[in-house]
Amino acid sequence: MEERLFNNGHIISWLQYFSDQTDVDLEHVKILDITRKNKNLIPACEQHRCVLVFTEAGHSDIFYRMYNAGLGECTVIYNEGSEPTGPIKQDLVLNMIDRGINASAGMLVLNPNARSTVKFGMDNSVLAKGSVKYVGSEIRAIILSKMQIEEGKNICVISGESIVVESGILNGEGSIIAVEYNSNDRRALEENVEQFGLNNVTIIDHVDEESMRGLPIPDVTMLVASASMEQEITELLKLNPNMEFVIYTLDFVLAASMIDYCKKICISDPEIIQIAVSKVTSRHNYEQQPAPWLISFKAGE
Repeated sequence: MEERLFNNGHIISWLQYFSDQTDVDLEHVKILDITRKNKNLIPACEQHRCVLVFTEAGHSDIFYRMYNAGLGECTVIYNEGSEPTGPIKQDLVLNMIDRGINASAGMLVLNPNARSTVKFGMDNSVLAKGSVKYVGSEIRAIILSKMQIEEGKNICVISGESIVVESGILNGEGSIIAVEYNSNDRRALEENVEQFGLNNVTIIDHVDEESMRGLPIPDVTMLVASASMEQEITELLKLNPNMEFVIYTLDFVLAASMIDYCKKICISDPEIIQIAVSKVTSRHNYEQQPAPWLISFKAGE
């Protein structure tokens, strides 16, 4: 069994301590151990009213990062030291931005403004500005739906920066492998990963046996069609012959050719759809977004 800093006994002790010391209803508390890899504190606090966080010493900027992500009004309930004993303390995150974590311990984070619903398609304005031209939020929501994201699913995203961000937020128990060939786009993605506190995202610069070694095997891959697409699919199928794919392209000829390509890899019936999104602006102007084709299929079927 994996050796953990906080085992079941520690977790029960901290729950009992906070139950005795506060009037917080712990029935629906979200337990989050960020001493384990791939655990995202900021998205968890955004989505849950009460999070019991277990952390080790050494997070010097943890509250600053929470504040920077818009969680300054959250209440932190904690004590001094590494054991669930002694007097309880509490303060707002905005008053704690100069504090770090100096001992392995548990703390409660209360967010009265948490949103409990799953939200697909975040507004592009919240994403880091850079070289990336992000897909429209409505189209992104459909892509994420086609990916059928669920807790614990391992995902690979190739040249889809905003898809990486939302997948990382929605899938806190799974891993996201982000493939970015362009160095400028990679820097924009790294900024987004930092901004949203995503610890479950690993960024690599190409797809082959060596670059994927040691990484979680993806269950689903979303990729933007390119000249290297067939090579990428071939390499990924070596890892998981039953992988699901969602492919984005603006090229009708490529979309139509996917029927024959899928037959080559023994897939008889890929789903190929086109998405069209139009808007009327405040000035009564009609704006039409690019209308991509989405090709989705599962290998091995």
